[in-house]
Amino acid sequence: MPTRTVYEAKIEHLQILDEEGNLDKKLAKGTLTDAQVVHLYEQMRICRELDEIAFKLQRSGRMGTYPQNKGQEANAVGSALAMKKGTDWLVSAYRENAALFMHGLPMHYVLVYWMGDERGSKMPEGVNITPLSVPIGTHMLHAAGIAWAAKIRKEKDKAVITYFGDGATSEGDFHGAMNFASTLQVPLVFYCQNNQWAISVPRERQMRSETVAQKALAYGMPTIRVDGNDIFAVYKATKDARARAIKGGGPTFIEGLTYRLGDHTTADDARRYRDPKEVEAWVQKDPLIRTRLYLESVGKWDDKKQKTLEARAEKITAEVVRAAEGIEPPVASDMFDSMYAELPASLVTQRNTMRTSSIGQNPEQAGLRANPTAAERV
Repeated sequence: MPTRTVYEAKIEHLQILDEEGNLDKKLAKGTLTDAQVVHLYEQMRICRELDEIAFKLQRSGRMGTYPQNKGQEANAVGSALAMKKGTDWLVSAYRENAALFMHGLPMHYVLVYWMGDERGSKMPEGVNITPLSVPIGTHMLHAAGIAWAAKIRKEKDKAVITYFGDGATSEGDFHGAMNFASTLQVPLVFYCQNNQWAISVPRERQMRSETVAQKALAYGMPTIRVDGNDIFAVYKATKDARARAIKGGGPTFIEGLTYRLGDHTTADDARRYRDPKEVEAWVQKDPLIRTRLYLESVGKWDDKKQKTLEARAEKITAEVVRAAEGIEPPVASDMFDSMYAELPASLVTQRNTMRTSSIGQNPEQAGLRANPTAAERV
């Protein structure tokens, strides 16, 4: 019998706003208004300011290791605006600060977390955000579970978005989450921030696929690659994915092509493995630069507004630092109080006595009875 083609596919790349600030008006129709662009630009600039301050806090010994978001902010703000605040869930890694802030996370929580205080992970009531996830890829399984729960409960207007890097797609948890989400057709948006580097390993050395987006094809999942430094493209792709999800169309995979302009974390020195020319080329694609160029071209931005924004960003970040450093000292019982909705009796004993040995004094436990059985004596 002759061979026949059983499967063919293509991956589309979406760009609406280019590096020079030029907008494709046809593609931009129905996406962002100029007022929304101003808002997103302000959010990106404030997040960039926080990044710079966090870096200084770490260098001065006032905070632990910190991963900068610098260069990737458009992925966060564009997708965050497309999701429904207070209804949808954001399941993040650790380079989506602006998205978290837009969905209600107090900014100082991020600094508290990186200062080593787990209270930075205790989300305020009504804020649909999971804690930052440093383990690579594990949180995507949680996102799939949350989305599945929404489907089981028939919460028709609820969707979930989960963020991760290109390196996470080389992890087994990623594939487990993708397969689960696709098979059960849950309302989930997989958003990959492809910043080209898995710490010091370039994308082309950790995978053979030409794009990250094509990995979704194996799971029968709609997929697209977008210019991740283009807020219009990010917003449109995420908005379309969310609309598909809440209509019962299942999950979508989005690859946001971007670049981290800083080191992997403050514990890293990217100069040891990255070509300076590569970094400089991506500096020219900075989402803040192109967004400002666009706003200036339509008369919505100028130097005076920029100066006002700079001052506002400095004031906000100063207040955030004061809030983070002024938080009351933690108490030992904190480790128990945020673990369960209802704390098991055994852990209540530990919390009240601050001794694990207190559990072993229960005479009903095997080996502590007055007349233990032969098996218990072994």
